[in-house]
Amino acid sequence: MDGDLVSERGHAEPIFVLSRLSVMLPGIGVFGTGDIVRALVPFLRAKGFRVEAVWGRTLEAAENVATELNIPFHTNKVDDVLLRKDVDLVFIICQPDLHAQIAVKALGIGKHVLCDRPAGLCQLEVLKMVHAAQYYPSLISVISHGLRFLPAFVHMKRQIEAGYVGTVNVCDVRVHCGSMIGSQFDWMCSHLMGGGILTMVGSHIIDVISFVTSQRATRVHGMMRTFTKSTEKINGIRWIDSDDFCSFQMILDEGACVTATLNSHMAGGFVQEVVVCGSRGRLAVRGANLYGQRHTSEKEEELLHEGADDVAHLTNKNNSARINSLLPQPYLQGLFRLAGALKEAFATGDGEHGWLKEPVSTAATFEDGQYVQAVIDAIKLSSASRQWEQVTVANDESELNPLMTRLNLPNINMSSLDALSQAPTNRITPQRKVTSSESHLPWSFATKH
Repeated sequence: MDGDLVSERGHAEPIFVLSRLSVMLPGIGVFGTGDIVRALVPFLRAKGFRVEAVWGRTLEAAENVATELNIPFHTNKVDDVLLRKDVDLVFIICQPDLHAQIAVKALGIGKHVLCDRPAGLCQLEVLKMVHAAQYYPSLISVISHGLRFLPAFVHMKRQIEAGYVGTVNVCDVRVHCGSMIGSQFDWMCSHLMGGGILTMVGSHIIDVISFVTSQRATRVHGMMRTFTKSTEKINGIRWIDSDDFCSFQMILDEGACVTATLNSHMAGGFVQEVVVCGSRGRLAVRGANLYGQRHTSEKEEELLHEGADDVAHLTNKNNSARINSLLPQPYLQGLFRLAGALKEAFATGDGEHGWLKEPVSTAATFEDGQYVQAVIDAIKLSSASRQWEQVTVANDESELNPLMTRLNLPNINMSSLDALSQAPTNRITPQRKVTSSESHLPWSFATKH
């Protein structure tokens, strides 16, 4: 019996039923204290999961979320969560520069892992996650690319496989949303810590294109810009250098071309359109709906699947604006459906490792996360070099040395506070004269090498 239905009846019976269900489900430890966590935790409980612990970057942040969501344990120390015996599954929903170190350590201790996107700051970090997942195959290790579970994209993939569009030739993606920057300087303002529309939204787009077409990018060309470098509340010692606009093209391994535009300058709303055109017709996902039209049809575009907003009642209305920027409704619905798939995987307790693979078989693996990160890295390089760049998915860390040098990233093992201290400040430093076309480049390697 689902928690949603039980909660509408008395008090004694729901507690009994949920506790009986929870025996079969792992306890959850959550890393993160943002608005997404505030939306996710009530849903996990409604599905019968026990949320046992929460981690925050500061003890105060962790305490505030624990009090608000009635989570029994809070801390600002990673090991305090991972070493708890009542935590068997961790949700890593914190800043990207901490994803890899938490995920690798969690797998080593024997915990199942769901990691938020992007998987890491660079491919080298994600490769370590891949190796850890390969070493512990009995543990679930997935990335929260929830669009794979959104029915519109599930149906799009099936239609493409059934030949609705014929040979896939062109994919066109447009995403318009409001600013992702909050009221104070944090990791979303810094590209060193994984902020920016490419990592936060583009990672989902790169993954879902691969999911629905069964193709991967081989070469990319991209342009990243930071137009909003300060706000009314962020205008002190540091400024914003994470990208708020990105446009990129991809050539897929079977010849299809992809063009994507990500724009976070559309305040007050979220618009997403993913169009796949082929030799026989086209399919388009707008929001959570799927439309299609065959070349031979004289009819206008037809609605093939209508998505339902079945999770709105579980979100906190006070956080809706912020959530709509960081994780809009289609993405939030996908994440909730992924969490529901995890429940199905654990609920029966069957299978070789105490969980069933089938419910989460379409989830993005750490290997998928590495591919997405490889594309992101190539787009960043292209934005700096203004040239097409090859997408290279490495098998060994030594293969990534040239890439790391070109990306010019700081030591990936530094703490988030150290990375934050390296964020740009308003101190005047000697610079070479840049052209107008370079003035918005967010990366320190704008200079040609």
